[in-house]
Amino acid sequence: MKSLQASIFCLLYVAVCRVLAIYMPVREYAGTSFFDRWDFYGFYDNTTWGNVTYQDRANATSKQLAYINGAGNAIIKVDNTTNIAPAILVYRNSIRLTSQDTYDVGSLIIIDALHIPYGCSVWPSFWTLGAGKEWPLAGEIDHMGNNQVALHSTPGCFQAQGVIQSGHTIEGDCSTDRGCIVGEAKPNSFGSGFAQAGGGVFALQMDVAGIFTWFFSRSDIPDDIKNANSSGPVDTSKWGMPSSTYPATACNITQFFGPQQLILLTTLCGVWAGEPGNYAQTCQGNCVADNIIGPGSPKYDNAFWEIQYIRTYLVDSQVQALPAASSASDIPSSTSTITTPPSSTAQGSDSSAPDASSTGNVRPSSWAVPRGIPRIEFLMTVVGVGALVLI
Repeated sequence: MKSLQASIFCLLYVAVCRVLAIYMPVREYAGTSFFDRWDFYGFYDNTTWGNVTYQDRANATSKQLAYINGAGNAIIKVDNTTNIAPAILVYRNSIRLTSQDTYDVGSLIIIDALHIPYGCSVWPSFWTLGAGKEWPLAGEIDHMGNNQVALHSTPGCFQAQGVIQSGHTIEGDCSTDRGCIVGEAKPNSFGSGFAQAGGGVFALQMDVAGIFTWFFSRSDIPDDIKNANSSGPVDTSKWGMPSSTYPATACNITQFFGPQQLILLTTLCGVWAGEPGNYAQTCQGNCVADNIIGPGSPKYDNAFWEIQYIRTYLVDSQVQALPAASSASDIPSSTSTITTPPSSTAQGSDSSAPDASSTGNVRPSSWAVPRGIPRIEFLMTVVGVGALVLI
C-alpha cells in the first residue's frame, strides 16, 4: 500500500521523484558517544530572548541536564530542581547544542525521539542554520517547531503553489520574518500526544530539486526506517507523501541554502512561547511569573528530550569527508562522552544567574526584554541534504 502511495505521488508530481533516492549513512549520534560531536552553547538565549541560561558542557554534566540514560538514550533537559526566587530578570538553566559537522545540499537527516519537551512556557526546537555567513545568507531550516516547518532565506525563495504535501501552507515567502511556513497535519507530532504515542521520527531531505520533510508517529514509521541500522541505507521512495514540500521551481536551493549546522535546544518564554497570543492558546497567567519563578517541579518535569538517535545520510554518489564547521557563535568545548545517569540529589535554590565559571554567560548590562530585536530566529529544524562536513 505504501509503495502504491509513493508511485501515485511520483505520477502526480514528477519533480519530487528526482529526489526519492537511496541514501547512505555518514554519521550516527547515539548511545554513549551521542554528545561527542556537539558544542554546548554556554551563553544566554540571544535569538528568541527566552528566560534561559544555556549551560556549557561542564555545567550541563554536573547539573545532570545532559546525559545518557540506562536505556542508552540521550536526555537533554531543562532544570526542574531549582527553586528560583522572584527578581526583575530571571533565568532557568537549559541546553542548546550545535553540531560540529555541517550538512550541505544532498543530505538527509533523521531523528528518532521518544519524548520532546512540552509544557507551559516550553519551546523546544531542532533546526539548522547556515554556517559561516550572516543570517540568513546561507539559509535556515526549521523542522519540529510547534507543529510547523519553516524555511528562512534572503529575498527570492518561495514555496511553489499547489505542491503535493500532507501539511497546509501558512506563508509562502521564505524571506519574511516568519519564513515560509507549513503546518504539520498529522496528529501526535508535538507535546504530550507525541510522548503518549511513544514518540516518532522526523526526517528532512535537502536536494537540488527541493527541500522535503516527513513526520511519522511511532506506529507509522516505515519499515525502511524501522529496520535500518547505523550502517545501512534508507530509501525515501518508500516513505510516501512528505509533510512539507519546497520544490526548487520557486526556490533555487543551492543559491539560498549553504552548509547547515544542526541545532537542538529548549528555551522558555521569550518571543515565541512567551508571546501573549501563543502562550494564551494553552496556558493561563503570566509566562515568567507563573512558570520560571518558583520550584521547577512539577512544572518542568516534562521539559526534556529523550533521543534514540540522530542519523545523517548522503546520496550514495556524494559520500565524502569535508572540513568541520567553524562558527563564531559557538563556544568550543571538549568532546568527552557524557554518560552519567541522573541522581536524586536536588540542587540548591538560586536565581539562575549566569554561572561564574562560564565567561560567555555574562549578559550585557543594557539587555532588556525584547523590543526592537535585530533578528529573531524562528525555531525547529532539521536539515537535510548535501555534502556532509566531517573531520
